[in-house]
Amino acid sequence: MADHDRSDVDHKKSRKGKHRVDSAEGLLERQMPQAVDAERGVLGSLLLLPEKFDEVALILRPDDFYDDSHACIYHHLIEMHDSGKQIDPMLLVQHLRDAGDYERIGGAAYIAELGESVPTAAHAEFYAQKVQEKATLRALIQASTDIIRDSYDPTIDSRQMLSRAEERVFSILEEKGNSQVTSIREVLQESLARLDARMRSDHTAGGVETGFEDFDEMSGGLRANELIILAARPSMGKTALAMNITEHAAIDCQAPTLFVSLEMSKLELGDRLLCSRARVNGHRLRNGHISKEESQLLIRTANEISSAPLYIDDTPGRTMTEIAAAGRRLKRRHGLSLVVIDYLQLIEPDNSSDPRQEQVSKIARRLKGLARELSVPVLCLAQLNRQVESTRDNKPQLSHLRESGAIEQDADIVMFVHREEYYQTNEEDRARVRGEADLLIRKQRNGPTGDVKLTWLHDFTRFTNAAPEPHEEFASFGGGGGGDEF
Repeated sequence: MADHDRSDVDHKKSRKGKHRVDSAEGLLERQMPQAVDAERGVLGSLLLLPEKFDEVALILRPDDFYDDSHACIYHHLIEMHDSGKQIDPMLLVQHLRDAGDYERIGGAAYIAELGESVPTAAHAEFYAQKVQEKATLRALIQASTDIIRDSYDPTIDSRQMLSRAEERVFSILEEKGNSQVTSIREVLQESLARLDARMRSDHTAGGVETGFEDFDEMSGGLRANELIILAARPSMGKTALAMNITEHAAIDCQAPTLFVSLEMSKLELGDRLLCSRARVNGHRLRNGHISKEESQLLIRTANEISSAPLYIDDTPGRTMTEIAAAGRRLKRRHGLSLVVIDYLQLIEPDNSSDPRQEQVSKIARRLKGLARELSVPVLCLAQLNRQVESTRDNKPQLSHLRESGAIEQDADIVMFVHREEYYQTNEEDRARVRGEADLLIRKQRNGPTGDVKLTWLHDFTRFTNAAPEPHEEFASFGGGGGGDEF
C-alpha cells in the first residue's frame, strides 16, 4: 500500500475514533433527566395536606430532587415533621428564615407559588414516584460516567473494575428501591403455608435440606436470608461437612448451589466429591491404586452428578464484592438456592489497611447482607482460635471464633464440628471413639441449640447420620437370663 493511501486510512480511522469520543462527550453534556414540575407537585401537595408526608417519605429522600431549592425545602419539611411541628406555608417560611435558607429558595413568594401549583394533594405519591424515577436515571448516569472515567485508569485491574462497576449499579437498586411494608395478613398467610407444609411431614418447608436428619429437624434446614457459620479447628472436617451438605442440596435436591472455595482447587474438590459420593478411598485414588470395579463406580457416579446445578468458584483472593457479583450473576442466569464459602478468614478485605478485627467484622456483616440480598442461605466456614485446645473437654464455644465477635453477632446459626478421636493420644481411647462426631449448635436465632450426633467415615471424607441408638428394652433383650445372644 502506498504511503499516501496508508496515511488516508489512518486519518479516517482517527476521525472515526474521534467522532465516537465526541458523540460520547455530547451525550454526557445533555441535560440530566428531571421532573421539576413533579417536584413542585410533591412539595405543593405536602403544603396542602401534610398528612401525606408519611407516604411520600417512604419514596423520596432530599437528594432525589433535581432542583437544589426543592431539595432544601423538602429537607426542612422533614425536620418539621420529625420534630412534631405543624406544617403550613407560614411556619415553613419561618423555619427557613431561622436556618438562613430563606433567600436561597426564592422567599415567601416561591413558597406561596408551590402551594398554588397543585389543585389537590390526592396525587402526591404519583408525583413522588415520578421524581424518584428521574433520580434513579441520574444515579445510573453518574455511576456510568464514573465507570467510564475509572476504566481509562491504567493502574486499575480489569477484574477489580468489573466488580466495582457491578457493585455500583446494584447499589442504586438497593438505595432507590421502594420501601416494602407488608401487612400482617400477608405475613401470616406465608407463615400458615409453611406450617401446612410442615404438618405434611416436610419439616424443611422453605429451607434447603442438608441431608443430616437431626439437624434438619432442629433447624428446619438452611433458611433463606440466614447466615450460617460452620466453624472448627483445622483437620476437624468442616470442609468435608460443607461438601456433604452441598452434595445433598445440589445433587439430591437439585437446588442450584454456588460453592466458593478460597483454599482448595476445583479439581481437588471434584476428586473429593467423587470419592465421597461413590464411597471410594480418596487416598488410593490419588495414588492410582483403585480397582477396576472402583474405577467403573467413579465413572457411573460422575455421570450421575455431572448434570447437577452445582457451580464452583475456586479463584483465590476473592473479595466480598466479587463473591456477591458471582452470586448475582448465577441467580440471574440459573437461579440460586444456596451459597457455600470456604472459608471466612480467607476472604480478601475491601480495605487492607483496616485493623484485622474490623476487616472480619465488615466481612461478616456483608455476608449477612448477601444472604438477604439474594434471599438464599449463606453457609460460611470459619476457623476457631487455639484456645479451644486448652479447654478441659476440647469442645469449642462461641468465644473461640477467631478474630471477631461480630461473626457471632451477625450469624443466625453458629455450629461447630467436633471429633473427640482427634484429641485422643492413647490408641485404646481412640478406638473407643473412632468415627464419632458431633455437630454442636451453639446459636440459633430462630430455634433451639443442642448437639447432633454424626458418623465420620475417614476413608471417604464423609459425614453421615449417626446410627440410632437401640431402645433400652431391646438393648438388654436376651442378656439377663443367660440365654443365647443375638
